[in-house]
Amino acid sequence: MEKVVIQASKRTVTGKKVRALRREGKLPGVLYGHNFESLPISMDLHETTKILHSVSRSTIVNVSVDGVESAALIREKQRDFIRGTLKHVDFQVISLTEKIRTKVSIDFVGLSPAVKDYNGIIYTNMNELDVESLPQDLPEKVTVDLTKLLQIGDGIYVRDIDLGEKVQIMSHPEEMVVVVNQPKVEEVEEVAAVPVAEEPEVIERGKKPEEGEEDEK
Repeated sequence: MEKVVIQASKRTVTGKKVRALRREGKLPGVLYGHNFESLPISMDLHETTKILHSVSRSTIVNVSVDGVESAALIREKQRDFIRGTLKHVDFQVISLTEKIRTKVSIDFVGLSPAVKDYNGIIYTNMNELDVESLPQDLPEKVTVDLTKLLQIGDGIYVRDIDLGEKVQIMSHPEEMVVVVNQPKVEEVEEVAAVPVAEEPEVIERGKKPEEGEEDEK
């Protein structure tokens, strides 16, 4: 993948005053990391959004602040839930010579024969994998092939995933990543027949005629 560079400048505006920056089409953010003094930054919202849309959490991005580049990983993206636009981005500055531990997203590909032939249902237990490596060796994503799930009950565990010698998987090897199960059968509850109520016995209907008095008709 070609080098990713985000242009930024030092930001002196903080707190509620940041809203004014956003109205100007700027995106506030921060650079931080080991042996790196935290630095508030400002970026172009449109250009940065376009760049970040095409990279993952394990992609090295080079943040250029007034001409000085720092290799970093995206640690957090805050969004405006109503507009869907970015509000703030946290970048963790990294050293290319030191290993880093991070999470890499899992990409499930292929059609499981158990789904196609036996109407199985795919259940995913993990969407990210915890890994450790040098930053430049981090994979963009972890691909899991669902065509290996041949029968109902087949699953793929962390131990089944191989990312090569340069990347160490830190997630527990016995943790289930994905499994194919039988579809749930809805149980039909039997409803007991309700007995038809007999006509209740009439205890008294109207005024009981006195002795010698005829019923009105």
